[in-house]
Amino acid sequence: MARIPVPGTPVRGSKSGSAIMALFDLLGRRWAMGVVWVLSEQGPCSFSQLEAACETISPAVLNTRLKELRAAGLVVKEEGGYAVSKLGREVHASLLPLAATSRKWAALVDRPIERRSTR
Repeated sequence: MARIPVPGTPVRGSKSGSAIMALFDLLGRRWAMGVVWVLSEQGPCSFSQLEAACETISPAVLNTRLKELRAAGLVVKEEGGYAVSKLGREVHASLLPLAATSRKWAALVDRPIERRSTR
């Protein structure tokens, strides 16, 4: 398992390891944000339910991401399976405005360049 990004230590994109860059490093790992998103939107899932919901994730990658996300405090293992922690719910909630902005961006880049506004 790769080293889990920790604020205050060098991470991808930041030699100082600022907290936001450490979080982005963690969430930027293949399927990490997807796992948090699925668990936030669907609620607790067993490993196989989570694997099915993520569609193309391999069991090895899912296992690694769950270990990393649990160690980082964003995911917990409960009787009903894996779930986001309180902090994981906060991360998901803070990403919702970015999701809305991403839909606006997707509509913008979908238009031919000559029709785009320069504002």
